[in-house]
Parts: sequence; C-alpha cells; structure tokens
Amino acid sequence: MSEPLPLSVLVITKNEAHNIADCLASVSFAAEILVVDSGSQDQTRELARSFGARVVEHPFESAARQRNWALPLLRHDWCLVLDADERVTPELALEIQARVLSDGPADGYTLHRRSFFLGTPIRYSGWGRDRVLRLFRRARGRYDDALVHESLKLTGARGELQAPLLHYTYRTLDDYLAKMQDYTARGAADLRARGQRTTLLTLLVRPPARFLRMYVLQRGYRDGVAGLVLCLLTAYSVWLKYAQRWEAPDGA
Repeated sequence: MSEPLPLSVLVITKNEAHNIADCLASVSFAAEILVVDSGSQDQTRELARSFGARVVEHPFESAARQRNWALPLLRHDWCLVLDADERVTPELALEIQARVLSDGPADGYTLHRRSFFLGTPIRYSGWGRDRVLRLFRRARGRYDDALVHESLKLTGARGELQAPLLHYTYRTLDDYLAKMQDYTARGAADLRARGQRTTLLTLLVRPPARFLRMYVLQRGYRDGVAGLVLCLLTAYSVWLKYAQRWEAPDGA
C-alpha cells in the first residue's frame, strides 16, 4: 500500500528491547503505533521511537487495565493489540489490510496464534488451536478486569482471519522461570479477588489434571521434548498459583 493503513497498533511493554524491533517492524503498514511502557530499564522506549511509535508511560497493574487505559488514546477506529513477543506475518498483514479497508462486516476478528516454546513450534499441548481476539473496532471492545488470562469483551459480530500470528514465547528456561513467579502471584491474587480458596484436594488434583489434559488429551507428547517440558512446567505453575493462594490470608 502507498498510504499507511488507518489502523492503530497497541503494544504494552516492560524491558522488551530483545523483542520490540521485530514486533514493530511487522506492523510498519499501520498509520499509528502506540507503545505503553511501564518502567523499562533497557532500550525498549528508544527502539520503539526509532520505528516511529508514540511512546507513553503508565504504571502497570495488569495487562487488561493497561490496555483499557490506552484504548482511548488511539487515533483510529480500528485497532490491533499485540504483545511484544508477537509478529504479524506478511500474509496476516494482507488480511488485516483487507478487513480494515472494507470496514466490516464484523466488529472484531480472531487471529490464529502459532506459538514457539524454547524455539520449538508447538502444534499440540492445547496451543495448536489458539485463537485470540486482537483486531477490532476500538469503540466496540474493552478488556475484563482479570489480573491474568484477560479477555476482550466485544460488542458486535466477530469474524476470523486465517493467516498466522507468530508468538515467540519463553525463549529459554530462565525466561520462563523469571516470569513464572510474577504470573503465578497475579493468578493467586485473581483467585483471592474472586473468593476462591485453595484446599488440599486442589493442590493434589489440579496440577496433575492440567498435565494429563495437555500431554495426553491435547496430545502434547507429539511436540517432543519441548512439549513434555512445557506440560510439566505448566502443571508446576498451576500448583504454585494455588499454593500462593493458600499462603495468602483472606484479610490481607
């Protein structure tokens, strides 16, 4: 296209210098890129500006609240929400352009997200059919207030795009372990906010149930060693989340 697409791209960041350049390069067709940063100590903000992004800073509470705060700042009716470790493929860019220029008929579109774990593509383990609602009319979408596993609530019809969105999550085990503590702590806080308690049965049953679901029912064994490691770590994350909920007093 000769003219930038009338689309706003929203990315929230913290210390994403290793990701942000590839992410923003993949959406260079958009007329606006807004990066909302929450105190990066690396070169995230400088790199984002070098790609023409508008960078604003806002304290982080949750991904949902960060995005809801940013949506009114966007300049275009259509918006695309990305994580810094995601990449829009050229095929997906063409689909996005076609939907935005036609201005409908749906008010939002789900994207097929193809994820990589430790550099390995994950086709099973519950990740193979991952679809995320990321392209939508700004006035028709708002995120729920969950601290983890937030979802976009769309008012109106939704459609599907077919080309993949690439997701380079957890490039190393150190990366996974470094993020796990924060993620499970927020998950435990979310359980507490919903009044959900942890029992002995919860700690005994939920982690192995998650492993069996991912590794056996969702055929994680077909993802090889990476699939086994992913399913085991996910089960441990489930245990840690509920253990942290058990530890936290209700009155805190």
